[in-house]
Amino acid sequence: MIQRLVESVPNISEGRDQSVISTLLTDLERIPKVAVLDVHIDSDHNRSVFTIVGEPEAMEAALFGLVRQAQQLINISEHHGEHPRIGAVDVVPWIPIQGVTMEDCVRYANELGGRIGQQLEIPVFLYEEAGNVISRAKLEIVRRGGLADLDRRMQAEHDWKPDYGPPIFHPTAGAIAVGARFFLIAFNIVLQSNDLVAAKTIAKTIRTSSGGLPAVKAMGVSLLSRKLVQVSMNLTDYRETSLRQVFNAVNREAKIYGVEILESEMVGLVPKAAWDENLLHDLKLRPMKSDPVIEYRLEQASIF
Repeated sequence: MIQRLVESVPNISEGRDQSVISTLLTDLERIPKVAVLDVHIDSDHNRSVFTIVGEPEAMEAALFGLVRQAQQLINISEHHGEHPRIGAVDVVPWIPIQGVTMEDCVRYANELGGRIGQQLEIPVFLYEEAGNVISRAKLEIVRRGGLADLDRRMQAEHDWKPDYGPPIFHPTAGAIAVGARFFLIAFNIVLQSNDLVAAKTIAKTIRTSSGGLPAVKAMGVSLLSRKLVQVSMNLTDYRETSLRQVFNAVNREAKIYGVEILESEMVGLVPKAAWDENLLHDLKLRPMKSDPVIEYRLEQASIF
């Protein structure tokens, strides 16, 4: 029998307080049949991204526990960071890995969302394949304008009532987006510049919504601790736009401003089909502590 495995990449609105991050990780690592494959912490974004894989039932327990613990440890009303966010745990996707379908993941998203809404009283918005309202199925639409704008929409617009939970954000946890989606690659390119206008213009030029590359979301952000800027991207389908293609596009646009690429970084892991060893050099990737390919990490992980 094929083992059923799903992946989730919860985004946590904390990238500076190591004690909070450690507590959340310790609790996750105690859950049987779940493995933490990667942790990415960014102090400028004030955000941590956990890559976890496990059996569906165990993953629901792990993810619910993560949201409940973050509700107690993180106060979103006091949060400051460069990355858009709506909650203490901002987003929780379900991604089919092995022995499960996208339809299964939609069901898991609904089950977890319903539990979060009812037991933790956090408004839940379903997105991507799990989205019930087409006009807000994209994550960037849910997060547009941050928590304050989301709260306004919840109060004023019928189509913005949450899928689960109360129609008002939680005082510490805010709101949360729970969804089901295809494998996404999060990829950042750091420019040798502090020109935020240039970074934002490059991001606008290359992203799909502005007529750029297919399956690319992008934004320009400041890295205040380094006095540099970054083009932060999500490749929502690496089969349509590859890492090399998006790197070359950013490099081409950066040269218009006389700017060089300093380095790039992966946030989380990549599937083997999207990777080759030449990318380490070609993309000026920051040195990584371990292999970035999810299949190889899975081989090393102990799920049971």
